[in-house]
Amino acid sequence: MTISMIKKILVTGAAGFIGSHLCRALLGRGHKVTGLDNFLSGNRANIEALAGPNFHFIEHDVVALYNISEIYDEIYNLACPASPPHYQQDPIRTMMTSVIGGFNLLELAHRLNARILQASTSEIYGDPTVHPQPESYSGNVNCIGPRACYDEGKRAAETLCFDFHRTLGVSIKVARIFNTYGPQMREDDGRVVSNFITQALAGKDITLYGDGQQTRSFCYIDDMVAGLIALMESDAGITGPVNLGNPDEFTMEELAEKILELTGSSSALSCQPLPADDPKQRQPDITLARQVLGWEPKVSLDKGLAKTIAYFKAQSA
Repeated sequence: MTISMIKKILVTGAAGFIGSHLCRALLGRGHKVTGLDNFLSGNRANIEALAGPNFHFIEHDVVALYNISEIYDEIYNLACPASPPHYQQDPIRTMMTSVIGGFNLLELAHRLNARILQASTSEIYGDPTVHPQPESYSGNVNCIGPRACYDEGKRAAETLCFDFHRTLGVSIKVARIFNTYGPQMREDDGRVVSNFITQALAGKDITLYGDGQQTRSFCYIDDMVAGLIALMESDAGITGPVNLGNPDEFTMEELAEKILELTGSSSALSCQPLPADDPKQRQPDITLARQVLGWEPKVSLDKGLAKTIAYFKAQSA
């Protein structure tokens, strides 16, 4: 990488699962990275692992105004708890993180003339009536339900991005991230892959909600990070939203059976009532990502789960 290609990049949510992997990938490309996080759901160990001359960390909440004097070329906004147990723990704060935090970072991007990537989510599609979900689908979200703080917060953040782009000319990228998994997930993350793996390794019953036939599509973290960087580096006219996820669809029962096989666990399956507004189907249409980014996932679920299980085993050793 030549000196002219080295960028100064701000990553919010840097101590989180995706954020810390993204920081590591950007540092690996020779960029100077500033990570920002308030540790609401992030992990301090993730930040410690990034220590080096090209990494700087700021502990701060994006909801609060912060006079950042540094100049950045790019901003990745990944600030917001992303799993239901975390974002439902303080729903008002979750909503404000997406809306007020998003506004503050868009203001910063405008002031610095920096490009900003907003990490949106497949949750903006709610419990979809269109399957698989293309970016043109407007979604089916219960705006007063227990998941709405996250779903509607992210929808509002997308609105802000496009309003800043249309009225102020801010260079934006919007990524709709589907279920992502891999090493460095927290054991108490609350999402299905980490739940199933930790339960299987501990010999506890694996908790299925409903009849276990609801579906998800799981993208390995390395693929997701590659997609985010490809979107950020794409032509200015490609604003998104762009779905980023693995289009291979699995039922929760199929996922549980794969994890039982890969761990050699004898855990039983235990069915519990389905939570309110839990989507029945979730599968990305990634036609746009293939066309404009030349991106698609490369890591199969079996290979990704094996790496993730090995990580959790090492953590408990």
